[in-house]
Amino acid sequence: MLDNLKKYNIILGSNSPRRKMLLAGLDIEFKVKTIPDIDESYPSTIPFEEVPLYIAGKKAEAFQKEMSDDELLITADTVVVTDKEILGKPIDKTDAKRILNLLSGREHHVITGVYIITKEKSTKFSVLSTVSFAQLTPEEINYYLEKYHPYDKAGSYGIQEWIGYIAVESINGSFYNVMGLPVQRLYRELRQF
Repeated sequence: MLDNLKKYNIILGSNSPRRKMLLAGLDIEFKVKTIPDIDESYPSTIPFEEVPLYIAGKKAEAFQKEMSDDELLITADTVVVTDKEILGKPIDKTDAKRILNLLSGREHHVITGVYIITKEKSTKFSVLSTVSFAQLTPEEINYYLEKYHPYDKAGSYGIQEWIGYIAVESINGSFYNVMGLPVQRLYRELRQF
């Protein structure tokens, strides 16, 4: 499948182990390249649902000037949103605990923005999934933070980990989007290149 991509060297512009795993699941060959210290800030005036696409665009822009004619680049960014507050990666254990308490017993949105770029063509899209969490006890939150250390994850959790098993009551949308890469939509978009 995706024979149309054989003319490209595919680059995943992300060091996320989950994105690597999910992209590999599409059975395409790719390399991982990262550029350190990309500014992931965003203007406070843009709507929260546009933030991940904005940041994915900044990542793509950082790579674009170094791309060769035969490369196809994929960049992505994921945010967790509740009450119109963007919950990024926690800065420390206290922040992670605060975030998980905010998510406990409530619905939240996970939005991933994706850019696909070659020298001749580009496309961008975002995918939103709604996740409903059960009420978490302080002991459950502490156990998860001690055992899984989710400090590299937006919203302080990985749905594929223990907390996903015990907290996720329902998902409306893509499970893989919640993991960090909406691969079903990505596959459809890649077919157009």
